[in-house]
Amino acid sequence: MPAPRQLVVEADGGSRGNPGPAGYGAVVLDPAAAVTLAEAAEYIGVATNNVAEYRGLIAGLKAVRELFPDTEVQVRVRMDSKLVVEQMSGRWKVKHPDMKPLAAEAAGVLPASSVTYEWIPREQNKHADRLANEAMDAGRRGERWDASSSTADLETPRAPVAPEQPPAGPPGDAVAGAAKVRAAMAAARPAPAQADTSASPQVGWGSAPDLGAPATFILLRHGETVLTPEKRFSGSGGSDPELSETGRHQAACAADAFAARGTVQEIVSSPLRRCRETAQAVAVRLGLDVRIEEGLRETDFGLWEGLTFGEVRERHGADLTTWLASPDAAPTGGGESFAEVAERVSAARDRLVARYAGRTALLVTHVTPIKTLVRLALGAPPESMFRMELSPASVSTVAYYADGNPSLRLLNDTSHLR
Repeated sequence: MPAPRQLVVEADGGSRGNPGPAGYGAVVLDPAAAVTLAEAAEYIGVATNNVAEYRGLIAGLKAVRELFPDTEVQVRVRMDSKLVVEQMSGRWKVKHPDMKPLAAEAAGVLPASSVTYEWIPREQNKHADRLANEAMDAGRRGERWDASSSTADLETPRAPVAPEQPPAGPPGDAVAGAAKVRAAMAAARPAPAQADTSASPQVGWGSAPDLGAPATFILLRHGETVLTPEKRFSGSGGSDPELSETGRHQAACAADAFAARGTVQEIVSSPLRRCRETAQAVAVRLGLDVRIEEGLRETDFGLWEGLTFGEVRERHGADLTTWLASPDAAPTGGGESFAEVAERVSAARDRLVARYAGRTALLVTHVTPIKTLVRLALGAPPESMFRMELSPASVSTVAYYADGNPSLRLLNDTSHLR
């Protein structure tokens, strides 16, 4: 009995906004011959990164099934999504309701014993990543990704992936038929709905004119509380502390700075006490009212509220590791995931952009909402939030133009406190 044919599937997915316009890419490789056997890509509308990653995995596994319907195969899946790799390997539970049916579908494409999963760094997944971006670009134009327009030649050898054991039989038949398989997969995909260009704006020198004055959000992190210097988790599910003496001084300094600049026209605050107190200090100085926006509240950190990072690691180490690895993971005890916070903050952003078009609004909020707004404006991945620093009472600024293009103008400015 011949040994199973050894194959590699590399898959990727992306979302420009998370959630936002999304697409996936997948490629089937023969590691022995170092050739690409099939490619798949699709624009899937508005979705999260994780949904797109799963859709890419499913497409790659289905491509294997179409290539070798009557051949025993052994597939090594390589992805830069640790969430998908760990969930499909059975080491992490699938908790998110959007992920469960996708994980089940992926598990049912091929026999479980014939598929293994391997995490790889993003830079080693460039082929699938390129396909995903091609699909999103096509979706933005209101088109369907076309295999014939892909920037890689199907028959061109690529960097080899070492096989785990010698393959069974020559790869010639698969290579010869691969172009037909790829074309058939592309033709079978339904055309996406007309893309919403306002949700997926062009950026750079080739973008459309900015269409007038933007809605400008000055993002002010609240002043210190007693928990801030100790670096304790302080979200929307904790004790709702007031500003400390230092925090009140910081709020007063911010108020003086905004009064000197004379640019703030509206003030919006998170409902939590530390933000309301900071916002009120500015409002009194400027003679403005404060509007409360629930969407600007801090993350609910569940059972981690009031604990230091070290205490969380000691008491909830496994949950903390999962949380750091995936935006869909929530803190222990019913807290909010970063993905959930992003959806809430995005909805608040859209409401405020519509309300304050052409005006400058001061948004007094917290670390996670500010980092989320900055990340979304840059189109950066969720892990970028761990690479930003926001000091108490710091100022950041994002402008939102009528053509859909955001512009980050300032990050973590504390000059008014010196």
